[in-house]
Amino acid sequence: MVSTSNAPQWYERRLGRTVLRAYRDSVDLDRLVPNNQQPRHGPKEDLELQRQIEANEGIFEPLLVEPHPDLKDKLRIVDGDRRWTNSKVLVEVQKKEQFRLVPVEVTERTLTDDERLRVWVYIHRQRKEWDAREKEMVAYNLVGLVGRASAANILGITVRALDKLVEVYELSEVLKGVPDPNAAITWAREINSLSKKLLTPTVRDTLVRRINEKEITNSKDIRKLRQVLRDPVARDAFLDQGKTIDAALLRVAPKAASKAKGLAGDIEALNEAIQRQPWTELSKLKGDVELLSKIKDVERLLADLRNALSRD
Repeated sequence: MVSTSNAPQWYERRLGRTVLRAYRDSVDLDRLVPNNQQPRHGPKEDLELQRQIEANEGIFEPLLVEPHPDLKDKLRIVDGDRRWTNSKVLVEVQKKEQFRLVPVEVTERTLTDDERLRVWVYIHRQRKEWDAREKEMVAYNLVGLVGRASAANILGITVRALDKLVEVYELSEVLKGVPDPNAAITWAREINSLSKKLLTPTVRDTLVRRINEKEITNSKDIRKLRQVLRDPVARDAFLDQGKTIDAALLRVAPKAASKAKGLAGDIEALNEAIQRQPWTELSKLKGDVELLSKIKDVERLLADLRNALSRD
């Protein structure tokens, strides 16, 4: 018998498309077994959660559990693994035995793998942290557990949308220079928001390297690359010359519509063309006699033009 009471009070709980019959109880921590196929990975010990459990004098939200299919008198956790883990820390490490009994909702039967995943996803999508931290990680892990088609179905999205989430997660995993997993997801989202035509393998590898080497330190700067990568000169400055994103942005040719017309426009275009020349290339021209001669001719021409236009 799972419950400590003689007559469990059964009720129905609707979790999305899944309706479960369950009852509430309090059980010893040692009767609970974590789910080794939970989509959420990563560290589970949380000092803030431990403080909350202590402040509430126990776990406030019951764990959702099911009869374990293989271990007699054990219950497997469907949702609540972090609450269980941190309660165990309080009891076993900090020796606070008052937290040994935890509230649970016990399902009438063991769920199928599909039901268990659907229920877990439904519960977590109701929580605020889902959009901020979990959807890419869960999508990636679900694909490993049940495949692309089933993962998309469980999440209620298209396979294409699922693939985008998986791409973001995989990219975040190689951003080793961003130690915080949540921040790495933010970086990866920004990078993957670039057009596929712009985000070539070379661009992607360059971004990963420069982020990991702390050359790019603000994820919002990635948005500026939409302009940089469309301009051949600016793109070259960023990729081949190692310019910062802002420096490369200065190489972007202005839109033709914004230029002045006539002589003023021609002079403006000349000025912009000179400014956009990579200084690494200009340094190679140092001492070029023919080029210096042409520059002197232009200087004289501009001086004559200025004098002519300055007369009353």
